[in-house]
Amino acid sequence: MDKLFEHPRSLRKVSTHYCAGCGHGIAHRLVAQAVDELGIREKIIAVAPVGCAVLAYDYWDFDCTEAAHGRALAVATAIKRVRPDNIVFTYQGDGDLAAIGTNETIHAANRGENLTVIFINNAVYGMTGGQMAPTTLAGQKTATTPRGRDVATQGYPLKISELVAQLPAVKYVERVSLINPGEVMKARKAVLTAFRNQIDKVGFSLVEILSPCPTYWGKSPQASMDWIKDTMTKEFPLGRIK
Repeated sequence: MDKLFEHPRSLRKVSTHYCAGCGHGIAHRLVAQAVDELGIREKIIAVAPVGCAVLAYDYWDFDCTEAAHGRALAVATAIKRVRPDNIVFTYQGDGDLAAIGTNETIHAANRGENLTVIFINNAVYGMTGGQMAPTTLAGQKTATTPRGRDVATQGYPLKISELVAQLPAVKYVERVSLINPGEVMKARKAVLTAFRNQIDKVGFSLVEILSPCPTYWGKSPQASMDWIKDTMTKEFPLGRIK
């Protein structure tokens, strides 16, 4: 248990650029802890595309590369095929993975690429001004839905985890959150499982993390956690999906 409180070797000691209360810092630490625990720091390659996590390489002390918006899984597929002994993962937000990158997501999952996907769902476009994302909830107000998301004209929130879980080549899908220490520990276990699957050549694994965005939700950090627990999880239930 003591190692849980140690600073992970794979996490750089730098100041954060993320907004106060943002969940990316917690998620970064969970990834770094998993890399250290599994002893894969010298083998791992992260792919981070455009979005709030575009500067992930400033925080992780292992090999990282960037991809064009939405193309992380295409880049990850190429890296993994050229370097099959490396552990390759993508770290993507909902705007990236579930909007411009939907094609790459669905087809990489359908091919059963032996990759790990860390999917951060905060229900908005966090980098570009808080616009509606594919995961924005019905009635949720954003910069582009000031009256709330209208499902009659804008459709329903896209449940990527449930979609990819239907594909036969997908081996592991779990949705977790960062709302309290207990849930963070569940998220830690899910991230570890997703990386172990790749090490064991199990196949495509995706972990969806419900993460707070106080800035664009217009809420305090605590209220943001409460909103995930009381509202967001009704649309995106937590737990192992496949």
